[in-house]
Amino acid sequence: MRPVCLTFAALLLSGTALAAPSSHPKAEAEALDLAKKAIAMRSVAGPGDQTPKVAALYRDALVAGGFKASDITITPDGTTAYLIARWPGSDAKLKPLVISGHMDVVEAKPADWTRDPFTPVVENGYLFGRGATDMKLNGTLAIAALSELRRQGFKPRRDIVIEFSGDEETDMKTGAIIAKKLSNAELVLNMDGGGGVLNEKTGQPEYLTWDGAEKTYADFKLSVTNPGGHSSEPRKSNAINELAAALVRIGDYRFKPELNDLTRAYFTAAAKYQGDPKIAAAMRAFAANPADKAAIESLAADPAMVGKIGTTCIATMLSGGHALNALPQRAEANINCRIFPGHSRPEIMAELKRVAAEPHLTIADVTSGSVATAASPVRADFTAAVQKAMAAAYPGVPVIPVMAAGASDSMWFRAQHVDSYGASPVFTKESENFSHGLNERTPVADIAPSITYLTVLFSDLSK
Repeated sequence: MRPVCLTFAALLLSGTALAAPSSHPKAEAEALDLAKKAIAMRSVAGPGDQTPKVAALYRDALVAGGFKASDITITPDGTTAYLIARWPGSDAKLKPLVISGHMDVVEAKPADWTRDPFTPVVENGYLFGRGATDMKLNGTLAIAALSELRRQGFKPRRDIVIEFSGDEETDMKTGAIIAKKLSNAELVLNMDGGGGVLNEKTGQPEYLTWDGAEKTYADFKLSVTNPGGHSSEPRKSNAINELAAALVRIGDYRFKPELNDLTRAYFTAAAKYQGDPKIAAAMRAFAANPADKAAIESLAADPAMVGKIGTTCIATMLSGGHALNALPQRAEANINCRIFPGHSRPEIMAELKRVAAEPHLTIADVTSGSVATAASPVRADFTAAVQKAMAAAYPGVPVIPVMAAGASDSMWFRAQHVDSYGASPVFTKESENFSHGLNERTPVADIAPSITYLTVLFSDLSK
């Protein structure tokens, strides 16, 4: 396959229906059953991490679906593990198609949830549980789709490799290892990215997104130290007060809003589906002029939009002092940043230092598991396959390219100069996106069209 650039206008056209959505009842049942079993395994970093059990579960499902056991490897890495499985194609000279995902999930405290996060429940049309959205169902949909293709007798020309990292939500070490092992890939379909948007009122699909770039993850440690002393003898210099003042300044600060080709295409196309007329107008205005102050204010106030208009930095952790009756000798905070493409971590760290404006404050880059990468190109083969898959699964629903506000394993492949695209077919309402949050859930109605979508996408890109 050869990368060919398309105009974004072409990408935003809805696909013509090629066929009525097909039914794959066996694969649909397999995807849901496997997702439930995976959700029940507490694959959270730390003691008792059950990610290796998820890997074994996925291996058994792949073998049952036609993969040879000898073509599947599970590699332990500390308390976690990663899985790589290969479906050999007929032409060994072709670079493989890689399907990417992860098995781990973020922590969830049962006391905070309405339902136990690690007891999967299907209720009121939703699959509930930690990983229902991010991303155990997405992973099992991919496994079930590959099994379905095997049952249909499909023979890929190029190898199809499906891989799952084991620490995407924490250190992301295994994702980097996998990307190096698979650096000869033609392209990557990352199931942990993209996805569709449902209308808030009707619940009907509005548009599907795929992401070809993402912001850079960064953590910066802010520290203020002080000799301290007895609390009965307060003085003007106080580590906690000085750090607090710096954090207020950073919290009030806004990085320069900006656009790139992906975000401009997103704002222009998605505005027509935005239910809030004020936000829709702001999206159009910002796409036309990223210096439009009124548009910036509207978008910055919307949690779903603020991450799309530039770099964001926010305080996420705080500690200070050593005794109830002593002046603090140290106060520390973590600032988490999601950096807009084109800016480096040292550049943003220097800007934070300037904004903090505290002479006793030091700042250090403590980022782990992140690398800055350029956007993947807009490829004709990929975008055509997406349009074809959408026409089969959701006739007439348009496709919109986006930039991801978060980080994923795609960055490791992009760092290896492999094109990677967020390719999830799962549709949710923006108001019901509980990834990393309480009562995480995904509509079970997504399963059937997702299988149709993925069988078309996988087969088309592996021919």
